[in-house]
Amino acid sequence: MEKNNKHAVVVFSGGQDSTTCLFWALEKFERVELVTFDYNQRHSLEIEVAREIAEDQGLKHHILDMSLLNQLAPNALTRTDIEVENAEEEGELPNTFVPGRNLLFLSFATILAKQINAKHIITGVCETDFSGYPDCRDIFTKSLNVTLNLSMDEDFVIHTPLMWLDKAETWEMADGLQVFDYIREKTLTCYNGIRGAGCGECPACQLRQRGLDQYLARRQEANQ
Repeated sequence: MEKNNKHAVVVFSGGQDSTTCLFWALEKFERVELVTFDYNQRHSLEIEVAREIAEDQGLKHHILDMSLLNQLAPNALTRTDIEVENAEEEGELPNTFVPGRNLLFLSFATILAKQINAKHIITGVCETDFSGYPDCRDIFTKSLNVTLNLSMDEDFVIHTPLMWLDKAETWEMADGLQVFDYIREKTLTCYNGIRGAGCGECPACQLRQRGLDQYLARRQEANQ
């Protein structure tokens, strides 16, 4: 695959989705840097995992302080004394939703991109398998892309390679990129801070495992 000669920034948490996006970006761009946000999230291990993967891949890694988000948006991902729970009623947001998180992350990632002369920002948001977070929707990222370009008079492109994929298809993408085992073993998706397969009980682990089981079943059927 011929690579784009431009510079890209991946919004990176060290989880399944952002790590899949990282390897997608490495296939498409000659130069890739990572940005991780420290907002005093529930598990600091998330930042450590992101740092380890960045070092393993030999990539420049920016860690930005976003602790103000923790003060403004108390919820299950910013407070250890709040239990992670799914939404009780249809249409209700789960208590893991951090208001403004992707708005701020993408805005600051784009400001960073301007400073390092990068035009491409990659994020792992997804509208297919998600918890109803409004800032994971395609219309949000497209709208923000326009706003950021107007605000800085630039032509940035926000890429969302997972937007229309379910979790099984995200695993399939990882397999196609030849990093299936790497992502399965080294990433941290679990809300309870357990890397790899995780705790198996929190909503993030259940979604990840369900997608993995579906993909493995499809792969086995295709190989028969």
